[in-house]
Amino acid sequence: MSIKRLLNYQMAAILCFICFINPANADQVASPASNIYKIGIGDILAITTWKEPDFTLESVRVRSDGKITLPLLDDIQAEGLTTMELKMAVQKKLSVYVEVPNVTVTLVNPMSRRFYILGEILNTGEYPLTKKLTVMQAFALAGGFTEWADKNKILLYRRNNNKEETIIIRYKDIIQGDFSKDIQLRPDDTIIVP
Repeated sequence: MSIKRLLNYQMAAILCFICFINPANADQVASPASNIYKIGIGDILAITTWKEPDFTLESVRVRSDGKITLPLLDDIQAEGLTTMELKMAVQKKLSVYVEVPNVTVTLVNPMSRRFYILGEILNTGEYPLTKKLTVMQAFALAGGFTEWADKNKILLYRRNNNKEETIIIRYKDIIQGDFSKDIQLRPDDTIIVP
């Protein structure tokens, strides 16, 4: 078999993989709302109040106690809320000072939920985990494999209740259709591609 034909088969397999949606396991089924980012410690937010520059902050970090401080409003709990929920909490506190406050909360830098990918991958490093993401999606986000990657000995290191767990990822199994091996990432997961 020629190299060109082999490459065509590999490309077709990859395209088929991309075209078919990963069938969810029972424990992965989630409502659209569960894919909404929850604010965490260390996240950087922008809080804008329309026509009220005194209540606008371009950059506010969620403190280690999970709260943020706004002028005149004291501390507001931010950790565990969505940006919409925080918006409502800020508007409620602002209503004492502003008749009809119009607030926008934007996630500027999601620092609280991260994963790491190292080894024979084109763009190794730390990545934000702002939505549900699988191992295959992480590979794509990191630019794919280098030519020296051993795709059948990929390791995923994870902490579960202060216990470290090592999961072996076999890329070949996933691209051949075993989507149960395409594991959903969790905060602080580390993927190593040897």
